Amino acid sequence: MDLLQKIRTLPTSAGCYLYKNAEGEVIYVGKAKNLRARVRSYFLKATQANNAKTGSLMREAVDLEYITVANEREALALENNLIKQRKPRFNILLRDDKTYPYIKLTLTDRHPKVFVTRRLRKDGGAYFGPYFPGNLAHRLVDVIHRSFLIPSCKVDLNRYHPRACLQYYIKRCLGPCVEGLVSKDEYRQVIRDVQLFLEGKPNELEERLTQRMAGAAENMQFELAARLRDQIITVQQAGERQRIASADSDDADVFGFHFENDMLAVNLFHMRGGKIVDRRDMFWEDLPDFEAETTASLAEEDDDATDLVNEERLEPNPAYAAPEVVGDTDAAEQHSVLASPFEEDLPHGEVIAECCDVSANVAGLPTDEPAFSPAAFFSALLKQLYLDQAYVPKHIYVPVDFPDRALLADALREKSGHKIEIAAPQRGDKRSLVDLVCQNAKQSYDQRFRVMQPSIRNMQEALQEALTLPEIPERIECFDISHIQGAETVASMVVWEKGAMKKADYRKFQVKTVTGVDDFASMREIVTRRYTRFANGAKPMGKDAVLPSLVLIDGGLGQLHAAADALEELGLTTQPLASIAKREEIIYVHGQEDDPIVLDRRSPILHVIQKIRDESHRFAIGYHRKRREMRDRVSELDEIPGVGPTTRQRLLTHFGSVRALKQAAEKNPDALLAVANKATAEKIRQFFANEIQLVQPELVILND
Repeated sequence: MDLLQKIRTLPTSAGCYLYKNAEGEVIYVGKAKNLRARVRSYFLKATQANNAKTGSLMREAVDLEYITVANEREALALENNLIKQRKPRFNILLRDDKTYPYIKLTLTDRHPKVFVTRRLRKDGGAYFGPYFPGNLAHRLVDVIHRSFLIPSCKVDLNRYHPRACLQYYIKRCLGPCVEGLVSKDEYRQVIRDVQLFLEGKPNELEERLTQRMAGAAENMQFELAARLRDQIITVQQAGERQRIASADSDDADVFGFHFENDMLAVNLFHMRGGKIVDRRDMFWEDLPDFEAETTASLAEEDDDATDLVNEERLEPNPAYAAPEVVGDTDAAEQHSVLASPFEEDLPHGEVIAECCDVSANVAGLPTDEPAFSPAAFFSALLKQLYLDQAYVPKHIYVPVDFPDRALLADALREKSGHKIEIAAPQRGDKRSLVDLVCQNAKQSYDQRFRVMQPSIRNMQEALQEALTLPEIPERIECFDISHIQGAETVASMVVWEKGAMKKADYRKFQVKTVTGVDDFASMREIVTRRYTRFANGAKPMGKDAVLPSLVLIDGGLGQLHAAADALEELGLTTQPLASIAKREEIIYVHGQEDDPIVLDRRSPILHVIQKIRDESHRFAIGYHRKRREMRDRVSELDEIPGVGPTTRQRLLTHFGSVRALKQAAEKNPDALLAVANKATAEKIRQFFANEIQLVQPELVILND
């Protein structure tokens, strides 16, 4: 069933939909109150024309899956989970997966322990936090280990051991790992003290410790009394700093951002009890990956277009009804109907994002402004940050309003059990606070993206000096060969330019003149093909009109000399050339092979060269795998009588791979009937059955 046919089968209930490409990868996840209406909207010609990302998505999408849920709130949570699991490239992805730590008390263990964790599980343990800044949790746990003598080791305390470790003998542990060193009641009493300490009940804890200290002094147990006295001092000192986040009613998270030159910096200030206790920086450098991402509709069922502020986003505007998919028409006619233009222009939002200055033009025409939508971004960011968190502050302040704000607040309220306010303040003290965070975001942007430019220049100069290059390297082109026993030999070329990998200039080659395993000849062919246009001083036109500052080869001396021979035949004898050998990480510069360069393992220059080399290796392997998959798919299935290109494509789309098709033919031949008729299915089954018989090993008997 193709994509257009699936639309007719979509339900009208709420749920999530997943677009897939030809490789079966999920490339986009969205949610909708009405699945059929939302998915139909993607096929509008006006929608695709006004939003380049939507057009790119629909040109790449070949399949669709959907999951229905009870309401839009459940769809919101499901969408967040699917995005985090599948990581579709057309969705906004939270690259910074930092989570703040919690302190866990394992109450279900025979001898509970205390340690820091970043994952919350329903395992019966008591979790305290999150703690800001992150090292506060580690400092508190260290205080607990030192003062309350709870074990800090990773020994299994659910069973006894023959002897205690060093921590017990230096009086840093009560020794519950050895039977008889500490009674169960005494240990449980200490655990209760720790629990009161973490729950933020210093008065009750101090009273308990004081009573026990006095009793120990009366019984002349002076060491125990001294230890309890130190614990009281620890509780008093930690009382000022320690705070359980859920116990404070004035907690807030404040967001700010700065967007410039397709790069984004976001700052998040954590306020607890009216004080800023921590700050978090997040950056996105490859902004085109999600410039116009999905957000939910401001008014998904709204028929009044004049009341709708249509931010630039990936999803179409649901305020406009899509044409029905008529069941009697064929696929070509359906596509024609769905692509029919509107007679009226859609409202198009104009987003101008400079720090926190955001405005919207309700009825304007498409502009040349960047497609970055702050509303779309914060809608997706807040979902990924808070929907999976155990603790959510009561107040969340963002610099811009976004469509899902009320729905997300309701979902968080239901999950946390208390009211959650998500607001985009426009004036007053709260707006001043948001502006302050935006100013800090701009400072973070400058520090990350502007200050790095001199370091890039320094790195280029260091590369020039280390490799004795005639000029500062502005562009490096790196080559690598990939094959398996000489089969499907391919090559890759990646480009490093001015401090970053330039993926737009990557090239991949299929080796044509070499058979068998011959990396040297393969490298000679690829280098020759790449630089033939520069032969004998020619000056080609186009973006590749300039030779690179350095040609880098992934390999040793053999590959280096093969590339040098190719350049020499082309007359490019002055082209700087070097290679980096695997494992030893030795760099050979052409003309100085007798004096190889061995850089320190921690050298940033070596790290840059390794990064370029590893990228070329990754790119070559990826292309080799695709070539091998194409060979396997075409050669095997084309040999089956009665299976043509159309049937082959349907089989691969349905089963996903030739391997899965083989397994289905062997274990469940009736599964083939979902794609092919009975006669063809029998031919497929028989083909693979014969293939299995041919590869069965023969029994060979050796006589003495």
